[in-house]
Amino acid sequence: MNTTIPQVFAKAVARDPAAPLLTWYDDATGDRTELSGTTLDNWVAKTANLLVDGVGLGHGDTVALLLPPHWQTAALLLGVSAAGLAADLGGDPQPVEALFTTPELVERAAGWATLDRYATGLLPLAMPLRTPPEGYADYVTEVRNHGDHFRGEPVGAADRALAGYVELSHQDVVEAALERATELGITAGARVLIDTAFYPDANDWLLAPLAAGASIVLCANLDTSKTEARAATEKVTLTLA
Repeated sequence: MNTTIPQVFAKAVARDPAAPLLTWYDDATGDRTELSGTTLDNWVAKTANLLVDGVGLGHGDTVALLLPPHWQTAALLLGVSAAGLAADLGGDPQPVEALFTTPELVERAAGWATLDRYATGLLPLAMPLRTPPEGYADYVTEVRNHGDHFRGEPVGAADRALAGYVELSHQDVVEAALERATELGITAGARVLIDTAFYPDANDWLLAPLAAGASIVLCANLDTSKTEARAATEKVTLTLA
C-alpha cells in the first residue's frame, strides 16, 4: 500500500505517463489545459526544486497554499509533498517558511508572516503576471528556472503532510483520500469530472481520485449546459457536480 502522497502520485503517473491525468477547464475564461502524467510530474519536480534550491527549505518546513482548485494548485501541493514539506491549505495564519497565493487573496495572505512570497494569476497557458503584487515573486516565472527532475530526501509515512489548523501525516492523508474515494464512488481507471464549486477541498478534487487510480477533469465556473457534451468528449465515467 502507498503510504505517502509522492508514492500515490508516482503510481498515478506510472500507469500511463502519456495519458491525460488532469484536465482543467475554466468556463469563465475559456481555458482548457490538459496535463499528462509526465507533464504534471514535470511541474511537480520543478516546484519541489524551487522550494528546496530556490527558497532553501528543508525537510519538515511548512508552506502555505492560499489557492483555489486549479491545476497549478495541484502542482504546488504535490511539489510541496515531494520536497518533504508540509502544506497549510489556508486555515488560520500559522508560522510558515513560504507562501503561495493569487493577487485576489493577497490581503488575506497578509496574516502569514514569511519573507518568501509567491503569486500566480492562474492564467491560461501558464502566463506570468503582468505585475506581481508588491513583495511577491511570480511563481510561473520562477518555477521555470528549475530542473525537470527532483532528487530529495525520502518522504516517510509519519512525516507531516498537512499543517496549520489540521495536522496530518502522509499516511493519514492517504488513508483519508482512499476513504473519500470510496464515499464518492471513485474507482480505479475512472475518469472523473469534478465541479470545483461543489468540491473545493483538495482531498475531493485531487487526492481521492489519485489515490483511487482515477484521472481528473477539473471544472471551474462550470457551465452546466456543457457538462454532458464535455463528459462525452473527455470520456468521463463519473460526474461529481
